[in-house]
Amino acid sequence: MSIKKDIIWRVGLVYLSVLLFAVVIASKLIVLQFIKGESWKQIAREEKIKNFTIPSHRGDIYADDMRLLASDVPYYEVRMDFAAPALTDKIFNAEVDSLAWHLSSLFRDRSASMYARELKNARRKGERYYLVKSNVNYLQLKQLKEFPIFRRGRYKGGVIYTSKTERVRPHEELASRTIGYTKEEKDKNGNITKLLVGLDGAYDEVLVGKKGFMKMQKLSGGVWMPIDGEGEVDPEDGSSIITTINVDWQDVAHKALKQQLQLQDAAHGTVVLMHVRTGDIKAIVNLEKKGDNYYETYNYAVGASTEPGSTFKIPVIITALEQGVIDIDDTIDTQNGKFEVYDIVIRDESYTHGGYGKITVQQVIEKSSNVGMAKIITGAYQKKPTEFVDRLYKMSLKDPLNLTIPGEGTPQINYPGDPLWSGVSLAQMAYGYEVKLTPLQILTFYNAIANDGRMVKPRFVKEIRNHGKIEQVFPVEEINPSICSRPTLKKVRTMLEGVVEHGTAENLKASHFKIAGKTGTTQIYNAKYGYKGGQMSYQASFVGYFPASDPEYSCIVVINAPSKNVYYGNRVAGPVFLEIANKVYATSLDLQDPLNKKDIRLAEAPFSKSGEKLQTKTALKDLGIKVEADENLSDWVLTQKNEDKVKLENRKMVNNLMPNLVSMGLKDALYLAENMGLKVEVRGRGSVRSQSIQAGSRISKGQKVILEMSFIDEL
Repeated sequence: MSIKKDIIWRVGLVYLSVLLFAVVIASKLIVLQFIKGESWKQIAREEKIKNFTIPSHRGDIYADDMRLLASDVPYYEVRMDFAAPALTDKIFNAEVDSLAWHLSSLFRDRSASMYARELKNARRKGERYYLVKSNVNYLQLKQLKEFPIFRRGRYKGGVIYTSKTERVRPHEELASRTIGYTKEEKDKNGNITKLLVGLDGAYDEVLVGKKGFMKMQKLSGGVWMPIDGEGEVDPEDGSSIITTINVDWQDVAHKALKQQLQLQDAAHGTVVLMHVRTGDIKAIVNLEKKGDNYYETYNYAVGASTEPGSTFKIPVIITALEQGVIDIDDTIDTQNGKFEVYDIVIRDESYTHGGYGKITVQQVIEKSSNVGMAKIITGAYQKKPTEFVDRLYKMSLKDPLNLTIPGEGTPQINYPGDPLWSGVSLAQMAYGYEVKLTPLQILTFYNAIANDGRMVKPRFVKEIRNHGKIEQVFPVEEINPSICSRPTLKKVRTMLEGVVEHGTAENLKASHFKIAGKTGTTQIYNAKYGYKGGQMSYQASFVGYFPASDPEYSCIVVINAPSKNVYYGNRVAGPVFLEIANKVYATSLDLQDPLNKKDIRLAEAPFSKSGEKLQTKTALKDLGIKVEADENLSDWVLTQKNEDKVKLENRKMVNNLMPNLVSMGLKDALYLAENMGLKVEVRGRGSVRSQSIQAGSRISKGQKVILEMSFIDEL
């Protein structure tokens, strides 16, 4: 082949390759333009314009008196679009310095000159979404809208406001775990789940409302800016819930529990205060030690299922009373306070002092005798344990409360034949071991005793409202119409009063009302050491109600692992109960006996001072006190009490003779003595008790008289 032909062949091959490449490119362009063009345009539009979610205003959570417990507080970002077509140089240059001064005055974070310099630089660069200030609250935003340039709005002033919300609790730690929260969490696979805690989580669907949507456009620099009037859907606010929580009593319970936890250096504790007839939770506190302080980290009242100890003796004794195996006057021989059942030894607190000996069933409860309880139950039910457990189940102790708050602990009461049932189960259950209940489940049972046997479900929320309009009312829910018969209930209430009057909780007597309840001291099971040996720890509790004669409120206090060598329920948990009960009673007029005017009698007339006639008569008349007076009374009178009236008698005054000033008030005594020319020295206050110059003695002008009053101030 000649060189010429070879060159032509090579050039032709190059041209052919270029032609084929051009055909491929053209084909791709045709496909992109006419076949896939619309889909790519849509993708481009979606990259530039998107629907953004507008969150709804989450409903508020209120206390029983409509004080806020949780609310969404809006915060705003303030930005400026310096390329806004109507924001002219004339407007900007004329008002920027004034705007800078207002911003500096409001936020006090930068000088006016610095604000002005930053705004001018952003204007010069033509920034489309310049951040002026973040975390602006609503009141600040209202002021911002009136500032120079900003008051011209978005198109003439270039100002853009975007909002975000933050859930806040005005009372901070108070009932924080019960009020709760919602939080989105991402698992290891990237899946997002919503964590629901407390009431905020339980009523999430009610509180959340409906989201809105807004079209936004992507600007240079990756900043998104809203497009007004295009496909915007307004959000709908969520409804609010009205809880049963009393903020004042919540505060009292929180402080009382925290103080006792600190005093005992305990691990954690819980308090619940409940209204007897409705089951309304008026206060609920859960505090756990973290470092040197205590915080609400877990809802122990709802979720912590533990062995209740001696507080469980009451449902046990009710079972025995209902089935007629004992009565409160029966005698139990607790001997020296020691009782062996198979391989366990049961002891009373009195064991080291020789035991209680023979005591009545009522005293078994009052003294909290483990031996007495074990003997009663093993003696009666050793051959028929199912009857014992069935009666406990009949009182709804095995059933969860099905609370609106998530995370309730499951009750555990073993049944004969279960894997955990053994020969010692009856004896252990008799004084609160081998069973598990949460503090709120125990309180609900004791509340039923206070409520004439009717067990009601604990209620945390009374109403749902939307913009003030009631949408739903939650009625009182009955769990069990009667946990036991009336005669049994009467006996149990007598025993619970006896616990406080002359039993293990004698230190909890209140001055103006009676408390009924039961102490509990439980040795906590340790996975390493079991119930004995090693590092022992205890749980102290007290549960009861007040006033005992006509119960209005029930309350439970549980304190876990006190470490100051004091662990009994009456000494650790009891004082918290008493402080709460006293505060609630003192602030609840409906708990206090009203004054019956028919029973108010004036047994005798009050003491009154002698003095000037007209003033004395006027004072007695205004006080509604009957007056008996001699005829032709002198200007100065003596007063004398006489059953239901005051008698006025003449008091003679003779010139140059010392008058009788005894029983007079200081004002009248000074008037008389100084009118007679005497110099008076007064010692004390009140009425005249004695005078240094005897009445009837001759006196001269300038003579000194010392008046000793009824109250002498001591240094």
